[in-house]
Amino acid sequence: MLRTPQTETKGEPVNAQQSTRTHKDVAAAANQLLVAEGERRDRPPLTDDWADLDMTTAYAIQSKTLELRLQRGEKVVGLKLGLTSRSKQLQMNVDSPITAWLTDAMVLSPGSPIPRDQMIHPRAEPEIVFVMGRRLAGPGVTADEALAAVGRVHAGIEIIDSRYTDFRFRLPDVVADNASSAFFVVSVQGTPPGDLDLALEACNLEVDGRVVATATGAAVQGHPAEALASAANALAERGVAIEAGWIVLTGGMTDAVPAPAGSDISARFGHLGTITLDG
Repeated sequence: MLRTPQTETKGEPVNAQQSTRTHKDVAAAANQLLVAEGERRDRPPLTDDWADLDMTTAYAIQSKTLELRLQRGEKVVGLKLGLTSRSKQLQMNVDSPITAWLTDAMVLSPGSPIPRDQMIHPRAEPEIVFVMGRRLAGPGVTADEALAAVGRVHAGIEIIDSRYTDFRFRLPDVVADNASSAFFVVSVQGTPPGDLDLALEACNLEVDGRVVATATGAAVQGHPAEALASAANALAERGVAIEAGWIVLTGGMTDAVPAPAGSDISARFGHLGTITLDG
């Protein structure tokens, strides 16, 4: 069962010794971010006037935004992972991916148009996507154990859209903003994980048929299963497991690229196939 934001935070102040903010501030920040998303209005990062915003509080804000999404009728369908690049983890001084929520309101169908009229400054990145075959709960999960819990592997594209002006933010800002979530698409056909060498799975990201970025699965923490295991172990610290049937976006294989109006975006994988969103 999903541990809801109320269950995770139990309504108590978060990291009170490091922050003077209250639950009222957490709720206000969550509401402000969702309003900015709904109005397609960018805003300064939270840390501009909340300098001591820490990761624990940032996840509390993220949990509150999920609570508000559920209250308006959305349903959890999985998780997205961020900071799965080793170099970015070192740069941001973290040793595991950040996590954020996926809901059914974020799902696009292959070949559908990118809903740019619902976003501020969309960017696209290719993803190796897991659909979980069984529940995965930390701590102590290894990459082999994580991969064994995966049912199928799919091609995917995530369209991200930060609510912060010019994508300017610190790490707690992006966590609070649900890791810049917007929309994602997953291929219809999946492949059993045992049939693939995911570290070597290559992908070209194309805009209007022009290759703009290339990568292999090794860009995702050396292997996407390593990222999945790290996320499961980090989530366990918050009392959350990765449930059977959930979709997991394992992290951008390349840097996110702008998705200009009218442009088709395609991710062409070596074995997982090609997936496209229309302009």
